[in-house]
Amino acid sequence: MRHLGYVSLLVLMIWVFQSCLVACRKPAVVNVGAIFTFNSVIGRAAKPAMEAAIADINADPTILNETHINLFMTDANCNVFLGSTQAFQVIEKEVVAIIGPQSSSIAHIISAIANGLQVPMVSYAATDPTLSALQFPFFVRTVQSDSNQMIAMADLVDFYGWKEVIAIYVDDDYGRNAISILYDELYRRQAKAVYKLPLSVHFTQSDVIALLHESKSLGPRVYVVHVNPDPQLRFFAIAEKLQMMTSNYVWFATDWLSATIDSFSPMNQTALNVLQGVVGLRQHIPESDQKKTFMSRWREMLQNGSVASELNTYGLCAYDTVWTVARSIDKFLNDGNNLTFSSSNKLNNTKSAGLQLEELKVFDGGATLLKDLLDTNFSGLTGQVHFSSDRNIVTLGYDVININKMAVHTVGYWSRNFGFSVAPLETLHGTEKNHSEMDQKLLSVTWPGGKTERPRGWVIADDERPLRIGVPHRASFVDFVTEMHDSHKIGGYCIDVFTEALKFVPYYVPYKFELFGDGRSNPNYGQLVKMVADDVFDAAVGDIAIVKNRTKIVDFSQPYTTTGLVIVAPVRNQKSSAWVFLKPFTVDLWLLTATAFVIIAVVIWILEHRVNDAFRGPPRRQIVTMFMFSFSTLFKTNQEETISTLGRVVMVVWLFLLMVITSSYTANLTSILTVQQLSSPITGIDSLIANTWPIGYQVGSFAYGYLTENLNIHRSRLVELHSPEEYESALRQGPDNGGVAAIVDELPYVELFLANRADFGIIGQPFTRSGWGFAFQRGSALAVDMSTAILKLSENGKLREIHKKWFCKMGCPGERKKHEEPNQLHLSSFWGLYLLCGAISLAALLLFILRMIRQYVRYRRRQRKLCPPSSSVHHTTRCSQIIYNFFDFIDEKEEAIKKMFMQCEINPAPETPVSSTT
Repeated sequence: MRHLGYVSLLVLMIWVFQSCLVACRKPAVVNVGAIFTFNSVIGRAAKPAMEAAIADINADPTILNETHINLFMTDANCNVFLGSTQAFQVIEKEVVAIIGPQSSSIAHIISAIANGLQVPMVSYAATDPTLSALQFPFFVRTVQSDSNQMIAMADLVDFYGWKEVIAIYVDDDYGRNAISILYDELYRRQAKAVYKLPLSVHFTQSDVIALLHESKSLGPRVYVVHVNPDPQLRFFAIAEKLQMMTSNYVWFATDWLSATIDSFSPMNQTALNVLQGVVGLRQHIPESDQKKTFMSRWREMLQNGSVASELNTYGLCAYDTVWTVARSIDKFLNDGNNLTFSSSNKLNNTKSAGLQLEELKVFDGGATLLKDLLDTNFSGLTGQVHFSSDRNIVTLGYDVININKMAVHTVGYWSRNFGFSVAPLETLHGTEKNHSEMDQKLLSVTWPGGKTERPRGWVIADDERPLRIGVPHRASFVDFVTEMHDSHKIGGYCIDVFTEALKFVPYYVPYKFELFGDGRSNPNYGQLVKMVADDVFDAAVGDIAIVKNRTKIVDFSQPYTTTGLVIVAPVRNQKSSAWVFLKPFTVDLWLLTATAFVIIAVVIWILEHRVNDAFRGPPRRQIVTMFMFSFSTLFKTNQEETISTLGRVVMVVWLFLLMVITSSYTANLTSILTVQQLSSPITGIDSLIANTWPIGYQVGSFAYGYLTENLNIHRSRLVELHSPEEYESALRQGPDNGGVAAIVDELPYVELFLANRADFGIIGQPFTRSGWGFAFQRGSALAVDMSTAILKLSENGKLREIHKKWFCKMGCPGERKKHEEPNQLHLSSFWGLYLLCGAISLAALLLFILRMIRQYVRYRRRQRKLCPPSSSVHHTTRCSQIIYNFFDFIDEKEEAIKKMFMQCEINPAPETPVSSTT
């Protein structure tokens, strides 16, 4: 028994020793699988890059020592089904890791298989953000996730200030999930609209044409294109044929475009012609000696024909991916782990199904190898390779590229920490994080059409789909807006304001007017505004009041006229007062008449003073006589008579003017004192609410809703009226005879109604304040631009001119009676008569003065000729003395002047006129 125990112990020791030898011995070959599409933009660069990486690894004695990696490559042919079946074939070869796939859709299916068999899957091209979910714990990504790229794209759109975007994408996991993140990121940056337009994965030319035509019906002209790499650039070629690569458009592309154009050979650079002005993203790869060496090696491979494509970023990522897997396997083996596989009980239970899944083995060390993969940290071609907690590679960011004149230009860089910068991202590493708007910079971008100015990025409408503008088809107050019956064109005050404002909008806006209403009665303006909100109309133009409930569903322009609700009622004539005799004339007419009396008094005194003794005497007497004569002409009782011919001419015109003035005054005063006007006890809105009188309102106006909802006036009290004629009839009938006590309407309508109706008036002040504006759909940029245009119209006076054109042919409403009584006579009625009287009076005065000057000169010559003065007198004569002598001469009577002429002829002695008898 003792010997038997020694033997058993010896056997156990031998077994343990052999097991240790097996555990410490590394395998000669490790199988790794690779699933991707060989004949694709990414595959043509990835396949030779991975082959080069395998060759380098197997030739490097510092890694894996004597163990070689055997890479099994299978072609997925861009097909989810084929890719899935290829995955089973690869796994049957007991691979410890799967590189790829490049398709996100295939990655979703293979990830589920990798989870079950615990085989790590490392992809260098599947960018779908949802692959980072906890649902796929064995999925590792060595390329940037599209979640990062879409944040960069949203920042790029926001950097240029665009708030409306059209996102075009392939309708699969890769496209949908990425655009979903873009959608969220844009709205986080206060975007107004993001339109998502899907394309089939295997889209055709007709699919693209239909989609682009659909996009034209939308307002934005900023596009984000997220499709699969396409060496033919079919999408942009079709866009160019449809004339959508012009200066009106903005095109952004994700890194599929940079991967495509980086794969072009120098001989194929002319294909970039269709990409003029496109802005895209490229994964940022920092410059390094390692990268330069590999690029030189790739050029040699191109020359000897071993590769068929230029190198792109995905090729660099594929090379680093192989090295990542190799380093993790090396660490796995160095830690003493075995590459063992075991059968799964769950798979063994599927024998009866005939699927032969029992041949698939679970990798026992899969979890450990996954941990080693995520702990990998080395310097590769793409920079430092290490992973974040969500199993994504940690990268710097993206290059922002711009295609101009068939060349690719880098205009800046983007990173999550620093935003946009013109400095390479590796130079910013380690500096203080700064993402403020002031520090965001990009170089100048050349946009489609060759312009460097930032495009507007949207259109309101185009010739194929003009702006649909609803216009109220009014039956009354048609001066504001209506259809011209002779030409069937839409015209009116509101239309003129709109068309003039459009001239100040800095872009072309095609539009067409569409009538709303039957033209037999005024339409409901609330319904018109709602049709704008419901996208039946793009805008509404007319006399549309800006009220609270309407602003909740549409955007209004700046008001182009102020308005408010007012009360119209029959007016009460003021009681007679002590100053009622002043009422017939306006103040300016009274002032002009008084001034005319003074002027006539002075003119008649000048003309009669030399020939009429009644106008001579002491100064006080002359002043009294002068004004008494003038004012007594009003009653035709003046005692003095005019003698001079000029004085009589002036008096004839003056008396005619007085006759017209006095008769007009008498008639108007009689009208004021005797005409019986209608009266109303209404004093304001409070008295109107407190009573039960019927109230009229214009059909279609918001006044009905305001009176019932805001002022709580019962609907039975409200009477709808359709025209100014009905207004007048209802007010004259009064509440006791089937009419109304008052009408509540907006101020512009009321002013037009009262323009030629003196029996009615506005009671009190407007009890609401609002304005008229043009209604646009919510978020419409045209609402802002039209507001600016209306302000310009107001500043340059054009708005006032349009108002005068329509409403001031007989004087502007509201101004004619602003400071005047209804029956007052205006200066405008008599200015011609006053002008005639003034002109004749001035002409008579000028003739008199010329006659006096001529007479005085003749008198002085005769005096010097017949009575030469002494030399001493001659030398002392000055200008002031001559003027003084002239006035003395005029002051003399006509008879005295004649005597002086006779004395000067008889008596040679010098004689000077004497003014002793005045």
